[in-house]
Amino acid sequence: MPKKGKNRTFWRNIKFKYRVTITNLNTLENVTQFQVSRLNGFSLLFSALFLLFAISAALIAFTPLRNYLPGYMNTEVRRLIVENALYTDSLASIVEKQNLYILNIQDIFSGTVRIDTVHSLDSLNVLREDTLLERSRREEEFRRQYEENERYNLTTISQEPDTDGLVFYRPTRGLISSQFNAEQRHFGIDIAATPNESVLSTLDGTVILSAYTAETGYVIQVQHSRDLLSVYKHCGSLLKREGDPVRAGEAIAMVGNTGTQTTGPHLHFEIWHKGKAINPERYIVF
Repeated sequence: MPKKGKNRTFWRNIKFKYRVTITNLNTLENVTQFQVSRLNGFSLLFSALFLLFAISAALIAFTPLRNYLPGYMNTEVRRLIVENALYTDSLASIVEKQNLYILNIQDIFSGTVRIDTVHSLDSLNVLREDTLLERSRREEEFRRQYEENERYNLTTISQEPDTDGLVFYRPTRGLISSQFNAEQRHFGIDIAATPNESVLSTLDGTVILSAYTAETGYVIQVQHSRDLLSVYKHCGSLLKREGDPVRAGEAIAMVGNTGTQTTGPHLHFEIWHKGKAINPERYIVF
């Protein structure tokens, strides 16, 4: 009941009408009078705001003002911008050629270039490029000594795999419980994951091993391009056989807890390059 009473009081107050009288101060005559309520005032205010919004939207939508908004541009303006960019590029090319022409004329007048060796402007430009690229005796001697000293230096050969253009997929979802440590003969990382979670191939390749061992349980190996090899151990089950081609991100096994060298459901993941184990965290964000 109190709540209903408050609601009735609210609506009674908002609908209560007030008389507004306009009086002439000189004659004290009532010029006009009208009744208004709070509800009428709010309605009039909202109507005015809506009208202003509609007028603003119409001005922006149907006038050139819309060109100043982000994302809007008149097709004619866009065409002019492209044409101006092309003209600017052409002018820059012409100015560069003119500067080169002036430099060539200066070389001819100064005697740097013999006039009888010039057949055309293009031949003069080639001659200038050859002069700029000419090596000094000191540079030639330094290059010869460096190549002689580094001829039998095997440390200059990079052993890092060429991964340009390769996108490594994360083999499974989970947290890294044990990191890569070649000194302790832990040649991969352990990823604690949910049992039966999908194990994905990190790159395109071909399955070269799909077997079960006592120590590592179900294990699968995939040979990739650029001498890369990925290994997945302690799987719960295998989905691919030897010789099957796989795509990057394709499910090849399921997370499990098989083998004697395991402490719970996880995936032991390794990446090898030319017979050398590399840290997967350098190429994959886990």
